[in-house]
Amino acid sequence: MEARNRTLPDWMTRIRTRQIVLPRFQRYEAWSHTQISSLLNTVLKELPVGAILTLDIGEKEPFLSRPIVGAPEDGEKVAEHLLDGQQRLTSFWRALNDLYEDRTYLIKIENDEDLELPYFATSISRYEKNGEYYPLWANNPIELWARKYIPVSLLKPESDAEAAFKNWAKSASNGDTDCLLEIHEIGNKLRTKFSVFNIPFLSLPVSTKPEVALDVFIQMNTSSSPLTPFDIVVAQIEASSGKSLHGYIEDLNKELPKLKRYNDPKDIVLAVAALTSNRLPSKGTYLSSEFSASFDSHWETIKKGITKAVSFLSEEKILDSRRLPSDVVVYVLAALWGATDDGLDKEGEVRAILRKYIWRAFFTERYDRTTNSRAFSDYKELYSLIKTGQGSPDIFNEELYPIAGIEELKSSSWPYRKDRLARAILAVGLKSGGFDFADGTPASFESIQSREYHHIFPQAWLKEKQFKDYEINKALNCALISWRTNRNISAKAPCDYVAERMEASSLGSNEVERRLESHLIPVTQLMENKYEDFLEERARLVLQVAQKLCSGQIVEGKL
Repeated sequence: MEARNRTLPDWMTRIRTRQIVLPRFQRYEAWSHTQISSLLNTVLKELPVGAILTLDIGEKEPFLSRPIVGAPEDGEKVAEHLLDGQQRLTSFWRALNDLYEDRTYLIKIENDEDLELPYFATSISRYEKNGEYYPLWANNPIELWARKYIPVSLLKPESDAEAAFKNWAKSASNGDTDCLLEIHEIGNKLRTKFSVFNIPFLSLPVSTKPEVALDVFIQMNTSSSPLTPFDIVVAQIEASSGKSLHGYIEDLNKELPKLKRYNDPKDIVLAVAALTSNRLPSKGTYLSSEFSASFDSHWETIKKGITKAVSFLSEEKILDSRRLPSDVVVYVLAALWGATDDGLDKEGEVRAILRKYIWRAFFTERYDRTTNSRAFSDYKELYSLIKTGQGSPDIFNEELYPIAGIEELKSSSWPYRKDRLARAILAVGLKSGGFDFADGTPASFESIQSREYHHIFPQAWLKEKQFKDYEINKALNCALISWRTNRNISAKAPCDYVAERMEASSLGSNEVERRLESHLIPVTQLMENKYEDFLEERARLVLQVAQKLCSGQIVEGKL
């Protein structure tokens, strides 16, 4: 990053000729008139106002842009984006050009004890009434000078202002030569202060990637509500389409309230929009002008895809984000559903492909690293397969990405943590029915909100048997059941609490066994209190179901 100096006249010229503009994601000016007066007094005191941050522009602007408020819409080729310093440069530009509709900035020729100067910057309120701009005395040079005021706009460090100042001084002195000389003497001192005032700046080179420039901007932004990358995408899309991204997402949430179950809707929308436009789902893509420009035209496809993806996940018993083994599948799934033609035969084929995709994503290491790039690659390969019937996506390659085996399943940790394989094991249990042990309620989004992660072989019982924590807290020793059921099981031996449940059930032991088996729990090993045999057998059952799901087959209930 290169540090350079630039005088106030040079900054004003660059604003006037539109060589420097604002990225449209920047919020509009927010300084009060007292802050602006303070800035002008800093110039009078010849003190620094802090460094500006710019981004050098090459052939193409990396962000949608707009001129500083009040500056010309047209001009020379844009050379810089102003990343930090908007409030300062906007205040200088508008005050020195008298562009505030409700305020006029003036230099009061009077000693100021705080500044220790014979003058200071201030402002007066202005308003229009019956075609006149009030107060009327502020329009009259004689009246202004009688109150010892000089308009700041006459001090702007540009050539045309010198002639304007001389004309104003002549009118204000009203034929009094001594008065004219006094005005010229004071005015020239003030004009010199503005004409030589230096504002240093840091410049990011043309080669800076948009996402890097954005990160620098966010880190340097010191407002009480700093911008986020999403705020910037919002501004870019609104500038490009004239429509609000917040509005798109609000409408989608109203039509599809279930979307919030799976992730933050705005993250889902942006990622799906990127894939739909055949781009990598990344910050760099979201900040590009091409992404913003194409968003509106893809919206119906995005919405359709997300709607069908949420329905599909629910059917597969992937019920919410807390049980979702991999976030990225939601994005790929939605983008592919959006690109799919409606129709019974074709939709059946697509369902098998996408079922195979999501479960292989859960039971293989495909998304354990470089997630976004692999998601983009999978989207393109699956899109081709769906559209043409040709191709073999990498994620379907058993040699590259084998399904987790028995030993991997046995070593998988507790699924409450965000562990892909542990959550995949839990998901298979829910897919197979997931009925509550006591009340028989099937697994659904509503029912699992009140369920707890239950140790099938109770933790306290296993500790008595000298098992270590890492051996106890395994995905294969977990089931989601209601909290009342969990409390009643407590630290009892498995054979005891299952026997109690069978005795308490009016439906008989077969029904209790069915509920246990709906979680792929091997009842024989459970009733024999053989923990290691139980883990081995349950791993075999989970793998049996996982293999079918990973081949695209439909699995419903007990196998």
